[in-house]
Amino acid sequence: MSGALIEEPTMRWTTAVLLGLLLVSGVAIAVARAPHLPPAERGRRLAERTGCFGCHGPGGMHGANNPERMDKTVPNFADDVMMYAKTPEEIHEWIHNGVTHKKAASVAWRADRDRGVLRMPAFKGRMSERAMDDLVAYVIAASGMSEPGDSLSAHGAERAEQLGCVGCHGAGGRLARSNPGSWKGYVPSWDGADFPELVRDSSEFREWVEHGVSRRFEANPIATFFLRRAVLKMPAYEKHVDSNDVPALWAYVTWLRSEAQRETARPMEEHHHD
Repeated sequence: MSGALIEEPTMRWTTAVLLGLLLVSGVAIAVARAPHLPPAERGRRLAERTGCFGCHGPGGMHGANNPERMDKTVPNFADDVMMYAKTPEEIHEWIHNGVTHKKAASVAWRADRDRGVLRMPAFKGRMSERAMDDLVAYVIAASGMSEPGDSLSAHGAERAEQLGCVGCHGAGGRLARSNPGSWKGYVPSWDGADFPELVRDSSEFREWVEHGVSRRFEANPIATFFLRRAVLKMPAYEKHVDSNDVPALWAYVTWLRSEAQRETARPMEEHHHD
């Protein structure tokens, strides 16, 4: 009888410990799988939710017809942005006020706008300044406004387009498109917080590019499970790249991450608009 009394508290204690360990493990997994979307991807999703693509077309890439306007269609992000905005600040101004101060001062532009059926709305009061900054990041990515100046990184950006990398990683490698079955449910961007977890250095980057997976991840059963389960899988480019491609791609990714870090480190500017 006394033995049973001793065993009962022990079993309760053991059960409590196991439940505690399961709870801690569950929390740890939930934290590890929490999304870390880059600004451009947050902006893309925000644009989808707020109706931007209704006028600018899917992904902002095909503007709707706009009768009576001189330019005939709503501008798209890929080809037309630079005709309306030369800087990130001007893009932000369009989103905030529906027009830049420079355009608003033009009598001819105002008359052309008034003739058109579709007009850019002002999102002031509809979303935060930080949300507008995310939209700006997406427009910049889609338009290619921010590009590397050195030849090696520029070649990497060009090869990323030619090899189809941006099909999954998005414009400039800055997006995080949905990928059902994967660890976090999306394809990681090259400038996001997920990247260092996947790629530790240039050698590991080469393994991903050439073989579609790194040796470290290939040896990890959990990583392998999610890589196999994912709908979109990293292809092996070993037969499709030459000796200069991987260093160029790595140079571009390094530039892109440096650019992203500078943006993150820069204090949030106060935007003053009329």
